[in-house]
Amino acid sequence: MSAEVRAPHFVKSFEHGLAVIRSFDADHPTRTLSEVAHTCDLTRAAARRLLLTLADLGYVHQDGRLFRLTPRVLELGYSYLSSYTLPQIAEPHLEQLVAQVRESSSLCVLDGDDIVYVARVATRRIMTASITVGTRFPAYVTSVGRVILAHLPQTEAEVLLARAELRPLTARTRTAPDALRAELRRVRRQGYAVVDQELEEGLRSVAAPVRDRDGEVIAAANIAVHAGRTSVDSVRRDLLPPLLATVAGIEADLRMTKPVTNPGPAASPGSGTHRSSSSRRSPAPPA
Repeated sequence: MSAEVRAPHFVKSFEHGLAVIRSFDADHPTRTLSEVAHTCDLTRAAARRLLLTLADLGYVHQDGRLFRLTPRVLELGYSYLSSYTLPQIAEPHLEQLVAQVRESSSLCVLDGDDIVYVARVATRRIMTASITVGTRFPAYVTSVGRVILAHLPQTEAEVLLARAELRPLTARTRTAPDALRAELRRVRRQGYAVVDQELEEGLRSVAAPVRDRDGEVIAAANIAVHAGRTSVDSVRRDLLPPLLATVAGIEADLRMTKPVTNPGPAASPGSGTHRSSSSRRSPAPPA
């Protein structure tokens, strides 16, 4: 949100504090004061005040010149996840699926232009970057993302494709908007998505949509494999059927839960699912 359109209630210092937290990641688990200031476009004095405040609150630890996040930052996401029953419902099904196919499986939702992992059962490390609950990837280049995008209202999908940075992550990544639109139409027709080494070389995945009791797509589940070990044909033949059965089991359990009456950024405790504004039942994806 640009400064010109920010509402009077907008608290700039709070935005800066969140930016400082987000400046730490898997590639930068520790940072100096100067690095934080540069990454967040802050003065050294402002970055220092924010870091020391976060340290006083227990979210940041200082070791000489280096700062790092503490496990307490997990509290910020736990409130959401603990009230969000979908991962709790899905996880036992994912565990059974992983035991059956001996490959990793995850459940993801759409958040802005990204997909976010909200449940995951892993068998082995399959990617360069570690994937955990909370990991984000661009929606356009993932199987789970394409499944969800394929079921968005046409206008929402067009807006997302228009604003997303469609950059090639591998030599195989589809970045042409028309090619992505065609792929989304195919995904919607066939009911699943296969992504072959577009997110990372050597990684293949297959995903299927998860619908709530009203038939609206609220998430997607996937299976991810090494390309050298499993062909695309094998993914469709051997992994897609158990994935679809797992999704059916998740959906059956969701139908037993209390429906969401006031969808928002997080469902209230005891409610059925979280449903973002992007998960309404939709007409066909962009033509």
